[in-house]
Amino acid sequence: MEIREISYENRESINKFIMCHWFSLNMVVRGKMVNMSELSGLVMYEGKNILGLLTYKLCKNEMEIVSLDSLREKEGIGTALVNRAVKIASCLELNKIKLITTNDNINALRFYQKRGFDMAKLYLNSVDSARKLKPSIPIKGNFDIPIKHEIEFEKILK
Repeated sequence: MEIREISYENRESINKFIMCHWFSLNMVVRGKMVNMSELSGLVMYEGKNILGLLTYKLCKNEMEIVSLDSLREKEGIGTALVNRAVKIASCLELNKIKLITTNDNINALRFYQKRGFDMAKLYLNSVDSARKLKPSIPIKGNFDIPIKHEIEFEKILK
């Protein structure tokens, strides 16, 4: 397995991967539409096959993880991608890494806390606003939990 950065050469296959797993290149985060095809990121490959993807954007002294996908859970793919993102943020001397997930994403809540991220903010009923921009956001998510809130996690680097 090998981690590479998103580049011009692999952007088309990355966009296809995003469409396959997110059903759109657009994601709504904190009430703003984000075009995932414009984001920086890291890709885990096994040969020519994509096993995982982490996308992020840089703003001021922060890195924001926008998406994290692992096709094979419990094999360290997500952890390796997050660890590499932390290393990049540290090399850039950023203050923190943050991300948003929804209240139904129990696996993400567990995953990020185990890797040193803390809950920093709760955006109550924010997904209602997000659905106005992207009506395809489902009403119910993982474990049949209603998707209602966004939870911001952060990892302080300095």
